[in-house]
Amino acid sequence: MQAFFDLFTDYTLRNVALGTAILGVVSGVLGCFAVLRRQGLFGDALAHATLPGVCLAFLVFGSREPAVLLGGAAVTAVLGALLILAVTNGTRIKQDAALGIVLSVFFGIGTVLLTFIAGSGNASQSGIDRFIFGQAATIVQDDVVLMAVLGAVALVLVALCFKEFKLVSFDPAFAASLGYPVGRVNVLLTALIVVSIVIGIQTVGVILMAAMLITPAAAARQWTDRLSVMVVVSALFGAASGIVGATVSATGSGLPTGPIIVLVATGFFLLSLVFGARHGLLWGRLRSARNQRTALQGGDAA
Repeated sequence: MQAFFDLFTDYTLRNVALGTAILGVVSGVLGCFAVLRRQGLFGDALAHATLPGVCLAFLVFGSREPAVLLGGAAVTAVLGALLILAVTNGTRIKQDAALGIVLSVFFGIGTVLLTFIAGSGNASQSGIDRFIFGQAATIVQDDVVLMAVLGAVALVLVALCFKEFKLVSFDPAFAASLGYPVGRVNVLLTALIVVSIVIGIQTVGVILMAAMLITPAAAARQWTDRLSVMVVVSALFGAASGIVGATVSATGSGLPTGPIIVLVATGFFLLSLVFGARHGLLWGRLRSARNQRTALQGGDAA
């Protein structure tokens, strides 16, 4: 109870909870489209592609300001996305292989740059490596404001383009036949996923960011077949994961916030997988048993 009271009184915990809640909402909403398009690994690749951008931004500008580092992360994430599209469309290499290549190459470059920065003797380099695993405790009010602004822009664009995103996610060929600019819609959706990743890497890190995109959306999918409902439920799961994870982390000495948030999200997914009203295992078996009884009764009546 004390930890939940501290959400309103403790400056650090309040910032962490707000920041992780924003991350949960934005990644939950955009993760629905990634899951429906079977592009879960796409988000993972882009998350890993942000690491060299963070390092290069620090080397070029010599600053650890979040706006500078996240700007660099966004640039290399976009480059990673363009590289994936170029390899997939311009060669015979399949998308899964292209994703694996980009993920490993960009993360390898980022690791090399991190090692170089660590050995450079630059006094201001401390803390750059937190972007690998995240360090939510370092979030301050300015970071929360930046996350809120970026998240609000992303959510407004999703609301404005919801019909287009929905159509392209379910049936891109049909969308193209209706005259929708499928390529541009895909680019915009990819850019918004990059925004959600940029928002989250400071909190959960590049390694765990994919879980924040996939897990709340996969949990929400067990409860409904309607995209609009799925988006809302996924956002709620994401926000709850962030707030509960931050609170649990604050109650235990040394518990890392990012991994705890991911574990809480995984808990929501497991509960949804069993008890989900639409695709949960329990209700699925109950419906199957009911249908069998109905079929047997119909056979007996005949």
